[in-house]
Amino acid sequence: MKVLVIGSGGREHALVWKIAQSPKVEKIYCAPGNAGILALAECVDIKADNLEGLFRFAQENSIDLTVVGPEIALCAGIVDLFSDKGLKVFGPDKESARLEGSKVFAKEAMIRFGIPTAEYRIFSDNQYKEAQEYAAGLNKYPIVIKADGLAAGKGVIIAIDKSQADKAVRDILVDKVFGAAGGKILIEECLQGDEASILAICDGEDFVILPASQDHKRVFDNDEGLNTGGMGAYSPANVVDDKLLSEVENKVIRPLLSGMKNDGNPYRGVLYIGLMITLKDIKVLEFNVRFGDPETQAVLPRIKTDLVDIMLAACENRLKGKELEIDARACVNIVMASGGYPGKYEKGKEITGLDEALKMKDVFVFHAGTIRLGSTPLTTSRLGQEENEFKYMTNGGRVLGVTGLGANIEEAISNTYEAVEKINFEGAHFRRDIGKRAIHSEAL
Repeated sequence: MKVLVIGSGGREHALVWKIAQSPKVEKIYCAPGNAGILALAECVDIKADNLEGLFRFAQENSIDLTVVGPEIALCAGIVDLFSDKGLKVFGPDKESARLEGSKVFAKEAMIRFGIPTAEYRIFSDNQYKEAQEYAAGLNKYPIVIKADGLAAGKGVIIAIDKSQADKAVRDILVDKVFGAAGGKILIEECLQGDEASILAICDGEDFVILPASQDHKRVFDNDEGLNTGGMGAYSPANVVDDKLLSEVENKVIRPLLSGMKNDGNPYRGVLYIGLMITLKDIKVLEFNVRFGDPETQAVLPRIKTDLVDIMLAACENRLKGKELEIDARACVNIVMASGGYPGKYEKGKEITGLDEALKMKDVFVFHAGTIRLGSTPLTTSRLGQEENEFKYMTNGGRVLGVTGLGANIEEAISNTYEAVEKINFEGAHFRRDIGKRAIHSEAL
């Protein structure tokens, strides 16, 4: 098979790495890809939002399966374009992708399908005063304020008092800090409990669930600072046991798939469930319509089953009876980011120590914001990743995702941080508490 992966982040590097392990696959392309992906796939200079360019490439190169990484392409309708022309593509169609493209659509779908979620109100940009008055009248902080549309993972603000709520409402509805994504907002109660991320691969009716994980959104230790695209993740999430997983299946996944099918939009692809586990119940915080980043980097190393086989089954409506073989070991992913992220940051800082990190057993380094300089002949390490014979430079906010396996969560944390300490670039920032909450909860 020839496979095309769309995207350029750590998630896409992890997907390419996993797809490359399939005996079904002969050639992988990635558009546009990144410096790390070059060791495993041919990178093609086509951006993820250039749907026509991607379609022409897939058609001209007889691509057998296209795997879409970022939400921007899914929400723009790439699956509809490819499917209408007879090309096999893994992901939801444009209408189904509204579950991520519009938080208002997702929330209204949850209510219609009886899926538990937080209490909320919706306000449009001509209701600025009403939104402020509603937030002020709640007298219960913190509250959550969300931009309706896509905002690169940064459109959710947790306001701890009235002044922060006022500012968030003004920023989104009046000052348009998120552009068109802020045409509407949701103001929600702030749920308290443990968060978990659950990924399910769906074929419109049936599904398989991937190992649960837990993300770390805030930029600093102890969940302080601004929200980011994700600073690290670990799997398994020990707050998700078999009983809770059964609840997720029966209260969330099955009602959603049934409701979407009845609406004429059967959901195929990855369904990402952002879950809050409260003392009384489970509630859905959000849906995403693609693999999470960085959760994917902590989950895929634990999957022994051929991922290509599962994705093909989802595309062809034959997931029923499929099961995943899961590695019992724990996996931890730590994001190394540019100094200043998620605010302003500099690019072009040389990265050193990658080769030393990759020599470690059960350690993987997934590139996100990097570029490669040099013309040394390509070599591949025993882990299927390129040895550092080139010069790598930073080229984004989240630069690398360092991932390690261990017999338990403590060992996985230790292995991964040992690898992180071998890698350097000017201004490098990473959290030092990824996975610690798992250790704490196990001790209770």
